[in-house]
Amino acid sequence: MGKQTNTTTTPAPTPLWHKGTRADDWVTRFTVGDDYRWDTILLPYDIVGTRGHVWGLAQIGVLSGGELEQVEEALDALDAKARAGEVVVTPDDEDCHTVVEQYLTDALGDVGKKVHAGRSRNDQVLAALRLFLRAQLRALGQQTAALAEALCVLGEAHEEDLMPGYTHMQRAMPSTAGLWALGFAELLASDLADLHHAAEQNNMSPLGSAAGYGVPHLDLPREAVAERLGFRGVQTHATAVQLSRGKLELSVVHALVQVAATINRMASDLVLFNTAEYGFVELPAAYCTGSSIMPQKQNPDVLELARAQYHRLLAEQQTLTTLPANLPSGYHRDLQLTKEAVMRSVLLASDLLTAVTKVINGLRFRPDRMKSACTPELFATHRALAQVKAGVPFREAYRAAADSDDAAFTPDDVLATYVTDGGPGQLRPEVVRSALDRHAAWLDAEADGAVDGLNL
Repeated sequence: MGKQTNTTTTPAPTPLWHKGTRADDWVTRFTVGDDYRWDTILLPYDIVGTRGHVWGLAQIGVLSGGELEQVEEALDALDAKARAGEVVVTPDDEDCHTVVEQYLTDALGDVGKKVHAGRSRNDQVLAALRLFLRAQLRALGQQTAALAEALCVLGEAHEEDLMPGYTHMQRAMPSTAGLWALGFAELLASDLADLHHAAEQNNMSPLGSAAGYGVPHLDLPREAVAERLGFRGVQTHATAVQLSRGKLELSVVHALVQVAATINRMASDLVLFNTAEYGFVELPAAYCTGSSIMPQKQNPDVLELARAQYHRLLAEQQTLTTLPANLPSGYHRDLQLTKEAVMRSVLLASDLLTAVTKVINGLRFRPDRMKSACTPELFATHRALAQVKAGVPFREAYRAAADSDDAAFTPDDVLATYVTDGGPGQLRPEVVRSALDRHAAWLDAEADGAVDGLNL
């Protein structure tokens, strides 16, 4: 079993595929790489997946009722040790699956040797990974909804605070700080739908597919095990499981890229609005840093890094897009790298959402600075459309407004000219909240268990 590295007298674990020969050390280093680090995170989920598998073995008589009880007690002990950090995955272990099986074998002898019947590390790792992703996607969905709600609250507080809207980085038409916030909130509600869809796609049990071609002789209760583990179903055809590897992970990272794309543009705006030249916002000092040489500096580092994380997620998406391409069907060791790509992405996205939500909750708009930037040329379109309403053809009104310096509209009366939902002064945060509420049952679903503070 995997232990802390200070147990130097413990012999190296025997690989699960061991048949009398061992690979050279450099082969182990090359093939394992950093995978053992990611498998340490997956270890508690692998324990959960193993609980479901051994329950299924007991239903078909491979394990007796007493043996099942022994295995479950041993898994309880292993889970406690893993939570306490007393058991981790090391390079010598290769993976968390070796840790689980060797622990059970050391603890239970021949009973532990029965546990791997009817499964392969191929379906075992996918079960653990999908349990991990189910927990992470729910948590990410909750974070995305919380950020959208924070923007709704911010928008309601600044519904009538006028600011310039920009096209081509030039002042274009009036907007409001509230409209700015609600626009991003609505996008996040759409992004939440993508996360929910990815969660549904991934919440399918791979167990019983083994190495990708099913299990002879043993009539595994695949559907019952899937239900017991909280999956919404099974991937029926064994070959579909390995064919989906990389594709389902890509669906997760693609959804995360959508969230990060929304945050990327929001962060870019706030970095710009925070400059002395704009001065539209004050960022919370706790989420800024300083310069080692310039005493006056307060740098928006959190927002700049938040903007940059979009590109890191794109890189992981590119890995998942290209790595499985052109591979023949079945399992190939190349696919091991899809695990790191998706796990790194969900952990990165969680930090990203945490950081940006904290900034938004501490953000202060500066209405006086925004209003002073609303100079007369910003209202040219208002002058043109006022003439249209009076019966003048638009193109004539357009040319007349372009040549006019008449300040017929001012920041104090411009909001009254908007009558259509979603324009300045006509915010509809309830539309965003309604979109968020469509996912409430998923986000509020009762946990099937808890691993490291994450819901399973």
